[in-house]
Amino acid sequence: MEPSPPAGPAAALSNGELARVFHEIGDMLEVKGELVFKTVAYHRAADAIAHSPVEVARAYIEGRPPRIAGVGEAIAKKIEELARTGRLAFYDRLRDEIPPSLVALLAIPGVGPRTVRQLHDELGVESLEDLRRAAEGGTLRGLRGMSEKTERQILAGIEALESRQERMRLGQAEAIVEALLAELSGVPGLSSIEPAGSYRRRRETIGDIDLLAETHRPEALVERFTSLGSVESVLAKGPHKAAVRLLRGPQVDLMIMPPGEAGTYRIHFTGSKEHNVRLRGMARDRGWSLSEKGYLRLGEDGEPAVGEAGEATELRTFPTEEAAYEFLGLPFIEPELREDRGEIEAAVAGKLPALVRRSDLRGDCHSHSDWSDGVHSIEQMALEARRRGYSYLALTDHTASLAIARGLDLERVGRQRRIVAALNQRFADEEASGTAPPETSGEGFRLLHGCELEVRADATLDYPDEVLAGYDLVVASVHVARRQTRDQLTGRTLAAIGNPHVDVIAHPAGRYIGGRDDLDLDWDVVFAEAARTGTALELNGSDERLDLSDVRARRASEFGCVFTIDSDAHRIEELDNVRWGTAMARRAWLSASQIMNTRSRAQLLEWAGCKPARART
Repeated sequence: MEPSPPAGPAAALSNGELARVFHEIGDMLEVKGELVFKTVAYHRAADAIAHSPVEVARAYIEGRPPRIAGVGEAIAKKIEELARTGRLAFYDRLRDEIPPSLVALLAIPGVGPRTVRQLHDELGVESLEDLRRAAEGGTLRGLRGMSEKTERQILAGIEALESRQERMRLGQAEAIVEALLAELSGVPGLSSIEPAGSYRRRRETIGDIDLLAETHRPEALVERFTSLGSVESVLAKGPHKAAVRLLRGPQVDLMIMPPGEAGTYRIHFTGSKEHNVRLRGMARDRGWSLSEKGYLRLGEDGEPAVGEAGEATELRTFPTEEAAYEFLGLPFIEPELREDRGEIEAAVAGKLPALVRRSDLRGDCHSHSDWSDGVHSIEQMALEARRRGYSYLALTDHTASLAIARGLDLERVGRQRRIVAALNQRFADEEASGTAPPETSGEGFRLLHGCELEVRADATLDYPDEVLAGYDLVVASVHVARRQTRDQLTGRTLAAIGNPHVDVIAHPAGRYIGGRDDLDLDWDVVFAEAARTGTALELNGSDERLDLSDVRARRASEFGCVFTIDSDAHRIEELDNVRWGTAMARRAWLSASQIMNTRSRAQLLEWAGCKPARART
């Protein structure tokens, strides 16, 4: 159903109504084929409006125009026009030109703005249902560039789009959580507010978002939560919980915890369901019923014991999760482990692992610069890594055959190596003279020269051994010819693992979550050979990859594999990706001793320099 145009200025538009218009503008500009930065600018403006603490339209009407972060003059004028008049001429013109229902077609895999315009202009397609009928009727194959195969692909894409559950990447969920916490943190009476659910467990994708709040004034918090500008609809609203659907976002559930009783609430609403079922069973065996409200004493009949007025005769509550677990004779179980994959048994036996932490990382073994497909310069990447307190960052730009990523030929490799050497000399001089920034690691900082070595379709490597021997660190990966047989793909990965100069296999499954399937490898064979040769497997922290997955990483650890946690950063902000890689490592039960880049620079370089010696026969 098409959205209604905004109302007139009799009542000031809400932030949500303003945001909805600017999101629609961004969508329609994308269908028109405008430059990406323009469409992104409108979506960013919409997000800024939705999360603004100021009622934007009212502020304009009252003659005190607000400053909106990240909004330039041109968009600001449009916001003012819409806020003051309730109409926006630019928006109306776009709606006449681009039916808003066309935007939904962009969600079909493989259907881009050019195809959407072609379908609309030549066939009059304005909706998913129009497109389905055209594809089923064989109409599309008459258009330039389309065929019977295109029709089948589009029909499959529509089916997948309609059947899939909308889930977010961790980074997308993080942005929503942080915005909500910032907007709610100042509500009177609020003691704490925090995320729970699958986001707190760091599942690789997130459905709904759960928030837990401890407050003396629940009504004030619920009222503020349900009236946020980013809220599209209120699904439930009560004195102790509320649920909303965000504008272009997920459902968010808010649960209120009585002050001082958060322990069992945090356990219950963090989950998982299976973990909680196990805990409830343990509680029942001890004569208690466990819920978010606490431990309730059971009577002789196995039902909760209640008094004459129906009140609980004995309810135990706890301020912390640690205390709530201790009541069952268990140590604290980290949220990432709560999936009923053996954590209860390990806790009972006193064998829970000491999980790796982000602060354990001494460096990052996979990053890119503008010499290949990165955004920032070599120097910018190095300076940012040093500012973060790392003792090393491996620069691993792509190798020659990956032309799409501007892979380096041997002449460029030599020039890049000289730049790295000059930077490292500068860093050493600054450390010797005491002029290095205070954040610099105690062992100083060095930029390691590495590469992301392409494994070609014929299982050969991009560079000869004599070139690879000159690198500090070599990570290898498979990008091309992904549709080969399992034996061929496995053979290519094994060829990289078996090379005496390859230290790390980057994003081993080659996946993009929700966008590209995993490589079809014989994983146990790969894990066994990686363990035998001492070749590390990467936990790639990009939330689009999270590769290895937690399940595969745990399986690899059973073979005795070692790992790296890397950002695969293509810009300085993406160095933060290691937080997600660390989360996957924790979900895989990995400790710092299994992660190579928790080692000092000297230890890492010693490890990288002796691969043949560490291989087992």
